[in-house]
Amino acid sequence: MAPASKYIRKNFEKSKKGEDEGLRKAYKERIQEWRRDPTIKKLEKPTNPVRAKEIGYKAKQGFVVARVKETKGSGLHRRPSRGRRPKRMGTVKRKRAKSHQRQAEEKASKKFPNLVVINSYLAAEDGNIKFFEVIMADPEHPSVKNDSEANWVTQKNQRNRAQKGKTSAGRKGRNKGKA
Repeated sequence: MAPASKYIRKNFEKSKKGEDEGLRKAYKERIQEWRRDPTIKKLEKPTNPVRAKEIGYKAKQGFVVARVKETKGSGLHRRPSRGRRPKRMGTVKRKRAKSHQRQAEEKASKKFPNLVVINSYLAAEDGNIKFFEVIMADPEHPSVKNDSEANWVTQKNQRNRAQKGKTSAGRKGRNKGKA
């Protein structure tokens, strides 16, 4: 008998690809609700529990999940406001140095300064917004301190992991390969 996580993962993939009409409709409705939410929202539990557990989430006290909205696009160039229209407005080939995922982790880290970012994953996306779920832990919480797998978060050099580029997305941005 296959584990339940296999079927949960398949359902998430079907909903994103649009293979199952009911799942696709639910996915679109979920995104519409999320657009109305604030940029950073603390959640009770992850939307995709299988993916969250893969990257370090545990369903116990001291672990927090936050959904972060990140606008797509480079955001580096503003459209000229006066005079004639320059051809293509100088927007071609402009890229950000940081990925959207890394920016989302940094936003969550600033919003919750007492928590340490463990990792994040893409929860959903539409035409102009990406939604990431960021897994964070409280390094001062007793359940995190006593957990042998998660107590590495309590070390002083793990503070501000997102700003230092120590998360998976940050390491990729610093050309340190896969985390």
